[in-house]
Amino acid sequence: MSWTERQQALLRGMGLRIWSAPPPGRPGPVPAQDPVAAPPPAAQTEPLAVPAQTSTRTAPPPVASARTLPPAPPATVTAPPPEAMTAPVSALAATGVATLDWPALREAVAGCQACALCESRKNTVFGVGHTSAEWMIVGEAPGEQEDRQGEPFVGAAGQLLDAMLQAIGLTRSEADAAHQVFIANTLKCRPPRNRNPQPEELAQCAPFLHRQIALVRPKVLLAMGRFAIQQLLGRDEPIGRLRGQVHDYHGTPVIVTYHPAYLLRQPTEKAKAWEDLCLAVSVYRQRQGR
Repeated sequence: MSWTERQQALLRGMGLRIWSAPPPGRPGPVPAQDPVAAPPPAAQTEPLAVPAQTSTRTAPPPVASARTLPPAPPATVTAPPPEAMTAPVSALAATGVATLDWPALREAVAGCQACALCESRKNTVFGVGHTSAEWMIVGEAPGEQEDRQGEPFVGAAGQLLDAMLQAIGLTRSEADAAHQVFIANTLKCRPPRNRNPQPEELAQCAPFLHRQIALVRPKVLLAMGRFAIQQLLGRDEPIGRLRGQVHDYHGTPVIVTYHPAYLLRQPTEKAKAWEDLCLAVSVYRQRQGR
């Protein structure tokens, strides 16, 4: 099939190779394990459902056509163990974070001194995006650049994430709730030397993340990386075993995938991340009743 120039640019931005058929009557090489496969002709071609636009803000990027999305694996809903569902609620009730609105929550994060990470941080990393977004992305802990700028997913990993989002018609820039995502991290402060988060640090920050999710009320959650998955689902299996399933967080579907920083180190895994995005789009459409 033919790809539009915009579709090719977006997929190249994710590092995915595109194969095009040779002209009629002219033999061409057989593509070797192309990570971006065209779907069968029967694949749907409708874009993501978008509510009627009444805002005068800059129009969001066009939503990617289903022609760019390979068939997603079957959507199998997997519920987390009971303890994973009850822990966040207990933590929220114990801290009172569950009653905070957006301004109060942001203030609480900025002034948090619940663990030693407050002593070495330059900035807290609260999160960015539409506060009523239909898509929410949860990453791991802030890195050096995030600590400096106070924003999640910046630098090379952020650029790759932006390309991934654009490939399915989403953005972190100002747009309507159906197109602009909300992005948050499991931790709001950077661990020294970018070490892995410690269990007590994750526990202290959990109420902030869970309150953000409760306020956003997304239709789809993307958990990127091992610690994001642990924080949302209470599970520590390898990501490879959790992919291809639709997990549940208090009634909200969760799709797990690799962190963009990992994909930069292991570019051969980008095709799997693309499959995860396609599954997320499929789940989103189902929740839209399409």
